[in-house]
Formats: sequence, C-alpha cells, structure tokens
Amino acid sequence: MKVRPVRPEEYAAVTELTLEVYVGGGYIPADDDYVEELAATEKRAGEAELLVAVEEGAVLGAVTYCPPGSAWREIAAADEGEFRMLAVATSARGRGVGLALACLDRAREAGLGGLAISTMSEMTEAHRLYGRLGFTRVPDSDWSPHHGVCLMAFRLRF
Repeated sequence: MKVRPVRPEEYAAVTELTLEVYVGGGYIPADDDYVEELAATEKRAGEAELLVAVEEGAVLGAVTYCPPGSAWREIAAADEGEFRMLAVATSARGRGVGLALACLDRAREAGLGGLAISTMSEMTEAHRLYGRLGFTRVPDSDWSPHHGVCLMAFRLRF
C-alpha cells in the first residue's frame, strides 16, 4: 500500500468511496447539504491536500489534509494540521489504511505542533483509531456545523 496525492483520474473513485462511507454507512443523510462538500473531490484536491492509499491501482482510502492556511480547516490551532473526511473502503478495513492516512508524518515533517480532527459521535471505529494514535478528546472544541449535528474534537500534540 502506498499513500500519495490523488491523481485526477482517481477523483471519481474517491468521490464514490467517500459517499459510500459517509452516506452509505448511515452517517450523513443523502439529502444533507454536506453531501455536496463530500463529493467536491476536485475542489478539495485543489484547496487542500487530498491523499489516497492505493494498492495495485485500487483506491483503498482517502483523506483531506488541511495544513495551516487551508480553507478546509475547521478547528486546528495555528500550529496544527487537520485532517477531514477520512474514508476507508469496507474491504480494506483492519489493514492499517486509516493509520496510514492519519497525516501524522505529514504534520511532523512540516514542523507543526500537532493535529486536530472533528468527528461525529457515531463514528466509534474512528474514535478507536484516534485513541490508538494518541489523540485525546477536547470537548471545549466540540462544535456544530448546523442544527442537529454535534462534532466531537480530538487533538494530538507532538
């Protein structure tokens, strides 16, 4: 498995995977406004760092990494990176794809002081991954993008 920036010919696969995980997984209703943001693969690739985990030409997972200055950041402090929209194919779970896509090396190599992530309370598998990586809950940074949605904040300081 290799993690690298997404290629234009992979945009459709990343969109399909991301929607499969978030909408198909029951986290986001199909008619929610956030679906448009999840499907904006080309835009994310141009305004943040969209990374994919690939093996034998197949996209196993994707993540949007938001370094300082990225318009896609939501809760990161000035000295932190942030990642969003982590999606791992069901068939690739348990193989370290989420770990490989968690952007720890990217943030450390940039000399940042840590990483931040927002996640839905229902995403318990993701919470376990973040805990194994050393992230801690930061309830003071929890927030709501719109009525009825509460996002939980996690941080990892280096």
